Amino acid sequence: MLAGCRRALPAALSRALQGRAAGPGRRAVSTSWCPVGAAFDAKQQQQLRGSAAGRETGLFGVPELSCPEGFQEAQDRALQESEQLVQMACSAPPGPETVMIFDQLSDSLCRVADLADFVKIAHPDFAFREAAEEACRNIGTMVEKLNTDVELCQSLRRLLADEIVMNSLDPETRRVAELFMFDFEISGIHLDEEKRKKAVNLNVRILDLCNEFLTGAHLPNKIDKHVLPEHIWCNFSAEGNYLQIAGLHADCPDDLVREAAYKIFLHPNTEQLRRLEELIASRNSLAQLVGYDTFAHRALQGTMAKNPETVREFLEKLSDQLSKRTQKDFEIMTKMKMKLNPQNSKLMPWDHPYYSGLLRAERYNIDPGLYCPFFSLGACMEGLNSLFSQLLGISLYAEQTQKGEVWSEDVRKLAVVHETEGLLGYIYCDFFQRPDKPHQDCHFTVRGGRLKENGEYQLPVVVLMLSLPHSARGAPTLLSPGMMENLFHEMGHAMHSMLGRTRYQHVTGTRCATDFAEVPSILMEYFANDYRVVNQFARHYKTGQVFYAALDQIYHGKHPLKKSTTEILKETQEKVYGLPYVPNTAWQLRFSHLVGYGAKYYSYLMSRAVASMVWKQCFAQDPFDRAMGERYRREMLVHGGGKEPILMVQGMLQKSPSVEDLVDALVSDLDQDFESFIMDS
Repeated sequence: MLAGCRRALPAALSRALQGRAAGPGRRAVSTSWCPVGAAFDAKQQQQLRGSAAGRETGLFGVPELSCPEGFQEAQDRALQESEQLVQMACSAPPGPETVMIFDQLSDSLCRVADLADFVKIAHPDFAFREAAEEACRNIGTMVEKLNTDVELCQSLRRLLADEIVMNSLDPETRRVAELFMFDFEISGIHLDEEKRKKAVNLNVRILDLCNEFLTGAHLPNKIDKHVLPEHIWCNFSAEGNYLQIAGLHADCPDDLVREAAYKIFLHPNTEQLRRLEELIASRNSLAQLVGYDTFAHRALQGTMAKNPETVREFLEKLSDQLSKRTQKDFEIMTKMKMKLNPQNSKLMPWDHPYYSGLLRAERYNIDPGLYCPFFSLGACMEGLNSLFSQLLGISLYAEQTQKGEVWSEDVRKLAVVHETEGLLGYIYCDFFQRPDKPHQDCHFTVRGGRLKENGEYQLPVVVLMLSLPHSARGAPTLLSPGMMENLFHEMGHAMHSMLGRTRYQHVTGTRCATDFAEVPSILMEYFANDYRVVNQFARHYKTGQVFYAALDQIYHGKHPLKKSTTEILKETQEKVYGLPYVPNTAWQLRFSHLVGYGAKYYSYLMSRAVASMVWKQCFAQDPFDRAMGERYRREMLVHGGGKEPILMVQGMLQKSPSVEDLVDALVSDLDQDFESFIMDS
């Protein structure tokens, strides 16, 4: 999952996350590097924790961020710098310098706002989180004002209207100029002053609602413990006479625990429901204000799908293809549940994840008692290192951090080094659970790569955030197959960020169309599953994702909605998912993807379809094929968002996939013949 994607100064604040510029000599080999596996070995962790030496710095090496008050200083400097750059942009003659100034302007704001986007949810200190959230809001407000600044827009219009100058620009510069103008347009630059102000206010309100909804989506629900049978109390956190229900406990073998967690955690919250309704209504109002039929039409501009009609066709055809397969597997799961719980054998939504695991184990003759964590984190990191080395000529090295550089002592910093190009960038690995840390797996871009004015390349910096359990008594951290797949997925995003060597940070790495951005990460899942029987069972997350994507499209489609969000959920679940709606639950209030992936949740499915085609055509025969790895980098990774996504797919596959091709790719993943090929290869 990608994080930090927001609409930006015309476009780039949503795609660009910026930290401090890399100084001279940052590409040199460091004597502080050590093998990546050792950084995640329990014995080495104590040594690395004690090795942070030298002068004290701030978060990510930004000196002023050594304390929460530093965000105000960083914010003020960014706003002052942006004012100067706006003046430069407005006075500059049409030329490539105009695009460069716009990119600097975005970079100036993003180096604070998007770093703060990560800190506000992940830092263990509330004061840091609060200061970061305030910085996000203040810079976000400024961005929305700049998005409707007529004089700033005119400077870009002059460039785009000058045919001679435009023809002299390289393709990447032309595309970036057009993307900046596109974001002016979807922000309402063509409206009169009163309506532009209304658009700004709507955008600011949407940002606030997104933050409030995200917070509410992750808050636990509590219940008087005496309402539940005493023998299941131990599965939940206690607080006096109350039990805290913080999740679905989907993998728990006790049916009653899963049922209780599902009904309590998803119990409707009036305030959260109000936030969701206002959020989707505000998005619809904004879309219609700036000239779109629905928010989905606005959000899908520039994607591979291009419009909601294509998404609807894709989801409907996929649902038709999957329905019989899904029903057959649900019937098998029902029989399994009948054996284990004959008095309550009806398959319910809280049963599906658990019985999927049991069926997977039974189908491939795996003892369910052995279906538990068994992959060492260190070994997985070494495996990734080996794969990247053979496929892309890249190695990962652990690097010591300075005091104050990281926010938790178990965060690891990795240097990404190419065999001939040297240091490409840095990955901060925030892998372990801690209090107040969201239980989600995310990739955050903290600094985007770009060619600086002095000719040096600004190295990208990203954070990978997982929710792994801490190891016990010095033992290695062990991963389940699902955890390992998530690790590979997020590392796919990281490699996209490291290898997207664009001139402009506006389009570097994962700053591209959402339905393309997930392709490199999902492709890594195929690498994770290769030769491994344990994850080759028919993937029901696809059926679930069709349901989630369909719901997302309805919420962001034609308004006013014909029914309440909960009634729409019930209707869509029973039509698409195949399992009954549970009365007095409101799953949509926990659907945090509605914030970052509003109208775009289908992207996971469409990206998976493309990744499946790339895997089968290019890597299934030899996942370590260096020539194919170089082609993958050249055609799909290096451009970031600087090239139309469908053109990158065409370059890799040598064809432009149709909707039918995409559906067939997903369905073929469920065929036993394909699974047998993976197992036998």
